[in-house]
Amino acid sequence: MDAPRTADTGLQGGLSGGRRWRHVLIGDAESPHLLKWARALAPEVELWVASSRGFAPGFDGLLPSWRRLALEETVAHGGGNFAVLRRLPELARWLQQVDADWLHPHYLTSHGALAWAAKTGWRLRARIVGSAWGSDILVTPQRSAALRWLTGRILRACALTTSDSEHMAAEMRALGAREVRVFPFGLERMPPPSASKEPWRCFANRGLEPIYRPDRVLEAFSALAARHPEARLVVANDGSLRGALVSRAQRPDLAGKVEFVGRLDAAAQDRQYARATWYLSLPASDSVSVSVLEAMGHGCIPLLSDLPANHELLGSGENGRVLPEGEPVLPVADLVALDDLAARAADIGRANRRWVEQHGLFAPAVQGLLNRMAQL
Repeated sequence: MDAPRTADTGLQGGLSGGRRWRHVLIGDAESPHLLKWARALAPEVELWVASSRGFAPGFDGLLPSWRRLALEETVAHGGGNFAVLRRLPELARWLQQVDADWLHPHYLTSHGALAWAAKTGWRLRARIVGSAWGSDILVTPQRSAALRWLTGRILRACALTTSDSEHMAAEMRALGAREVRVFPFGLERMPPPSASKEPWRCFANRGLEPIYRPDRVLEAFSALAARHPEARLVVANDGSLRGALVSRAQRPDLAGKVEFVGRLDAAAQDRQYARATWYLSLPASDSVSVSVLEAMGHGCIPLLSDLPANHELLGSGENGRVLPEGEPVLPVADLVALDDLAARAADIGRANRRWVEQHGLFAPAVQGLLNRMAQL
């Protein structure tokens, strides 16, 4: 903590005098998503990270241990982690020593609350740029008037916020956010084009938790497999519903057609995307999902739940399909539409890759955010 403030340069227009500003990420540093933000920011700012849990190994090569704080709390899947607030005094004292220019919390109703409370209670000079992740805006404020008030107060405390969809940005503004920058939590690089896609191979890799509704993924695939017996589904990731899902997949309509592969590293996941023609993601609530962008970048055709952000991605339905709510999960009309999409799968795959290359890469979006922060 006694390391001197650096005087090196990096970000054009960052701060007067040419030095890079001191920027603190506050979030779950065991998450690959926060690591991705760290990789994008580290070359541009003097980066520090406070984690509600520990640190993924990838942080070791990005910044030294004295620029990190691990609060080692237990963080539940899907948010609602207000227990981290009990670590506020420890975090605030650390932030006083850091003396940051910007605090950058990720997931606003837990880490954003920490940043706001630390700045207010300990009179930190740092400004706050807050990044919303989805359920912190689309779900948590609906649970009670108190949580709605808290979310609005955190948003108003931010000089700038980020959203990965226009739908979520509109909700943030309605709650009191000032300036919202909208960009997808995109890819760090474009994957190579795939030459080995299997026509009716499907891939799903959202968490096996209720909010992601993996049971609906299995039901949709069951309808697809009844029409195309050669279809196969690979289910990656893990979660509390795995046992029930494995049991469901043993019934006659799915027996031998579904493979559960658990958590995959990036390379193994890329191989699954490369072989799959179809990508299934049917959560109850979501913004623009990075997994969907990854699938599109690999040339997959997405089958998504009926949420506003998914309509932003798929538009008229020429490059994928938004499935209606209710039962059956995959109606006959949609099955017929999938046959049409399958006939154009190669062209759709190329179009989805072009869209991601033009709109879904992460580095240019982060650079635009940093430039705006420099102006502020």
